[in-house]
Amino acid sequence: MSTQANTAQHNTPLDHEATAAPSTQATSGAHTDHGTHAGHDIHAGSGNHNAHAAHIAGISGQQIAQNGIHGDHAGHGDHAGHGDHSAHAATGPGGLQITQDGYTLELASTIAQAGEIDFRFRIVGPDGLPVTEYASIHDKELHLIVAQRELTGFWHVHPERAADGTWSVRLNLPAAGAYRVFTDIAPRALGRTITLGADLAVAGDYAPQPTPEVARTYVVDGYEVALDGELVPGAGRLITLTVRKDGEPVTDLQPYLAAFGHLVVLRAGDLAYVHVHPNGEPGDGVTAPGPEITFHTVVPGPGTYRLFLDFKHGDTVRTAAFTLATTATHEH
Repeated sequence: MSTQANTAQHNTPLDHEATAAPSTQATSGAHTDHGTHAGHDIHAGSGNHNAHAAHIAGISGQQIAQNGIHGDHAGHGDHAGHGDHSAHAATGPGGLQITQDGYTLELASTIAQAGEIDFRFRIVGPDGLPVTEYASIHDKELHLIVAQRELTGFWHVHPERAADGTWSVRLNLPAAGAYRVFTDIAPRALGRTITLGADLAVAGDYAPQPTPEVARTYVVDGYEVALDGELVPGAGRLITLTVRKDGEPVTDLQPYLAAFGHLVVLRAGDLAYVHVHPNGEPGDGVTAPGPEITFHTVVPGPGTYRLFLDFKHGDTVRTAAFTLATTATHEH
């Protein structure tokens, strides 16, 4: 299915915290604002936003420090200024494990009904108790990503944490099928960022769909976003997203979670997870608020990947989605 065909129903803004597109659509399209944010804490404390890059493993702490690669969304990377975690070896792509470093993602239920649900879960620490102390990651203690296995639906939301460590958020999962849940967290006791993942099944008549076809453009609410760049396994590459509105470049993008854009990359087949923050940051005196948003992106291996870009303009957060296959060409 073409990306354009999937955007036909993106005319109505959707709640970024609670709703998303039907399974026939690529993403949730437009979303309501999560608010204006300032500090980066764990991810921004590195002091180097000129090379925000992937949360990806298979990369040494030294490489992470050199490349500005954030976090350990696939292993134990160094946060390039958050202390020396380079001694921790990478363990593989992020989001593939429900337990890592003694921390476990526990869903209140692994089966849900289609439609609006109250989604609840806990992060249990090495002591067997729910975790209640987190460092902030781009202004939030926890980022929750939910994706359909076919990568036809995507939600990036921010649950609320109760005093007992239970997280909850209202989700609208419109279709039966297999889903994957990802949590980006930085437990204070751990001192670095990890991504835990778990499966969620939505009951009902399930009609599997193929991963959307390769496409480098996406249209939502009159915005056209174009992708330039390649994904090369094991090699960092620049990916540039250019945002236009009604054919005109958008030069006044608004900060969203302390950045002009957030990029989540998921591999078709196993949903290996990469979360990338852009080069530069709002207010640094260098980074322009559009039309281009550039990311230094590393993927863990060959395959087809689905890329989801969240960007904010006109006080609304929207999501653009692309499909790319890796190339074996190692350019110098």
